Amino acid sequence: MQSVIQFHDVSKQFGNVQALDRVSLSIPAGVVCAVLGANGAGKSTAIRLLLGLEEPDSGTMEVLGMNTSTHALEIRQRVGYVADQPPLYDWMTVDEIGWFAAGFYPTGYQGEYDRLVRRFDLKGHQKIKGLSKGMKAKVALSLAMAHCPELLILDEPTSGLDPLIRREFLESMIDVSAEGRTVLLASHQVSEVERVADMVAILLNGRLVCVERLEELKRTTQEVLLSLPDPSAQPPEISGRVLAHVAFAHEHIWMVRDLDETVLRKTCHEANLPTPQIRTPSLEDILLAMLREYRRDSFERVSENVAALP
Repeated sequence: MQSVIQFHDVSKQFGNVQALDRVSLSIPAGVVCAVLGANGAGKSTAIRLLLGLEEPDSGTMEVLGMNTSTHALEIRQRVGYVADQPPLYDWMTVDEIGWFAAGFYPTGYQGEYDRLVRRFDLKGHQKIKGLSKGMKAKVALSLAMAHCPELLILDEPTSGLDPLIRREFLESMIDVSAEGRTVLLASHQVSEVERVADMVAILLNGRLVCVERLEELKRTTQEVLLSLPDPSAQPPEISGRVLAHVAFAHEHIWMVRDLDETVLRKTCHEANLPTPQIRTPSLEDILLAMLREYRRDSFERVSENVAALP
């Protein structure tokens, strides 16, 4: 399947901040891909690079088969984009802003915009400045979708919305992907995104630490909880690929891919350790564990550097 979005070893730095660090990523058509991470992880930077609003320090990117450095304008014409705080002309009405935007797109834009406005229960005569944040988000989504883009990019679009509107907004993305189009959704609303995403890409401080089909990630990942009898006791070796290991005194939590439960239980039994608790985690559990692991590693690296100072 042809990729709609491709990153090839992309890096971007702002001053002393490494926004993206050698990111390589491929997203196929017809999926909802959620880009997750804490604030400052590099999500918005990745989107600005895709739209040609920033240039990478190194690496290349393609959107819909076009290089972002040489075809930025054409990409923006074919992509729908909704920002966290969409720039809307507050003095216009819902109808007027659709009419204005239609001048930049081929015939048919106005009719599709009107259909979307009705679908989202917007009133055409209402002034933009009188709308709630949730209603403004629906106007922005209508504007972004009215030219039926092959790729829809959403940057924290549900931030600050009430739960019902947020759910309606996200669930409308399922309809987009069902039509064979692609949605790239940058968000920190992990539990909400989990309901609609086909793929997840996790960014931690500019580094891509996971990109996978959500179903496969959840199917092969398990959380292991073990309470050691003594905080100084040595935890067992974990069979499988450890994504994260967090210790709280005598409590140890691992997030593990492809865990061999039989081997782990046998190891604990032979070492006279309690039987471990094993469960299937949510996407939010996986992300939080990886964030804690990253912060622990960062703290340890800083401590080592400070200790090495003369």
